[in-house]
Amino acid sequence: MNRLKDRVAIVTGAGSVGPGWGNGRAIAARFAEEGAKIFAVDLHADRLVETENAAKTDIRAHICDVTNGSAVKAMIETCVEHFGRLDILVNNVGGSAAGGPVEMSEEVWDAQVDYNLKSVFLGCKYALPVMERQGSGAIINIASSSGLRWTGSAQVAYAATKAGVIQLSRVVAVQYAPKGIRVNTIVPGQLHTPMVETRLAKQRAGGDVEKLLKERLDRIPLGFAGDGRDTANAALFLASDEARFITGTEIVVDGGMTVRCD
Repeated sequence: MNRLKDRVAIVTGAGSVGPGWGNGRAIAARFAEEGAKIFAVDLHADRLVETENAAKTDIRAHICDVTNGSAVKAMIETCVEHFGRLDILVNNVGGSAAGGPVEMSEEVWDAQVDYNLKSVFLGCKYALPVMERQGSGAIINIASSSGLRWTGSAQVAYAATKAGVIQLSRVVAVQYAPKGIRVNTIVPGQLHTPMVETRLAKQRAGGDVEKLLKERLDRIPLGFAGDGRDTANAALFLASDEARFITGTEIVVDGGMTVRCD
């Protein structure tokens, strides 16, 4: 307990699209359990109420469109005004859209780039100067196994942008290491989060949740599906002093899926 005592953490995408443990909600709750002060960010106020209940502690909720630079700048400023500092940033917002280059419209491609990659860029852009003044900080960016390999369906923009998140993190990690700031990436696999029921089943299985869950489970060597709590535990490690000598790398949380050859 208290591995993050009195540290201030921004978690974007801290709501969840339905009941259960999405990555953002789980990270906010897990960090709170370990003593962090949570600045929970989402586009939907009702989702943050549910996260506050799950965290079982007071959090500071903030509504923000993380694809908008002025809004992200205000988000960082508001957090620092409220808590006095910023120790941890978790860039968690993201989501997939189906299709390869031919099927996907330019509008969807552009929206995916903004949602999955620009949001991470903006979070780093405005958090890094605060952390640099403090002489310390930890940034954790959430990518996806789709950024490493084919994961079962064509989602070219999602795959490209999540690969971009990984490389962005590496570059920023090297640039800011001399300033006491660590930057790492978590690469979740096919977790059973609320998004499976509310979005992915419609996209990929005609609304048949059980069919999609079986297809995803068949790809996981460990034989069970993790959820947002598994992502949260990885994030906790990377945010804590236990990871003080770790920067510019990735933790893959996927039950062994990405190392399979078939």
